[in-house]
Amino acid sequence: MNQNNWDIEILPKASFFKVDFKEIWRFRDLMTLFVKRDVVSVYKQTVLGPLWFFIQPLLTTIVFTIVFGNIAKISTDGKPAILFYLSGIVLWTYFADAINNTAATFTTNAAIFGKVYFPRIIMPLAKVFSNLLKFGIQMLLLIGIYCYLLATHKIEFGIKATIFLLPLLILIMINLGMGIGMLVSSLTTKYKDLTFLLGFGVQLLMYASPVIYSVDTIKNTAYYKYIAYNPISPVIETFRNSILGGVIDYNMLIYSFTVSIIVLIIGFFIFNHTEKTFIDTV
Repeated sequence: MNQNNWDIEILPKASFFKVDFKEIWRFRDLMTLFVKRDVVSVYKQTVLGPLWFFIQPLLTTIVFTIVFGNIAKISTDGKPAILFYLSGIVLWTYFADAINNTAATFTTNAAIFGKVYFPRIIMPLAKVFSNLLKFGIQMLLLIGIYCYLLATHKIEFGIKATIFLLPLLILIMINLGMGIGMLVSSLTTKYKDLTFLLGFGVQLLMYASPVIYSVDTIKNTAYYKYIAYNPISPVIETFRNSILGGVIDYNMLIYSFTVSIIVLIIGFFIFNHTEKTFIDTV
């Protein structure tokens, strides 16, 4: 009787929470290729190319300034409207892209997953890192406008030391974006309607986040507790107050970080459970 002696045997994960970091590190070159693919493919055949990284948040900021600032007269707490809106838009864009792109992991990569083995978690990681590059480019736009307004004395405040909390804010957004994205990605293998619900839901969530207003302006409303305890709200508020002046609520920041860890763990749990059989249902 012939007996095969395999050098490598690929088996399903024994634990839903198991993450093989050594294996992820071994496939780091593949993740780098996926990151490059995601960045290059988006604007590969466009006329303006990477300039869209700057154009999109800038045009959105202009529209928000006209509609919400000038027409709706929504208060920006005395802060320059362009910086107020742009600071919220840059963070929100990264968070929303992390969710939307990660949520499509299984459905958009089914052909690759069905032919080649690699740690499936590579795909969500590639998405959050490719979006992180876009986030960095848009931060340069924010810094440029900030420095211009500071040099022309149109703003009289400086950046607070709490700006060094930015890596923590990015980590919270990664945790939330990956966690929610992997959860939705796992569920869409069976429930396709979630794909449409997600896009609609993320758009609505922006209005339940302090992107076009500050949390302080709604303190006396019935909606305050819902918006304040939205885990992305402390992230946006902390960043905005760090560059435009304001009080940092560390308790809410700790709350946001804790929720992000819980969401990420749940996302990993469902993702690891689904990846064993998703190719049969996708």
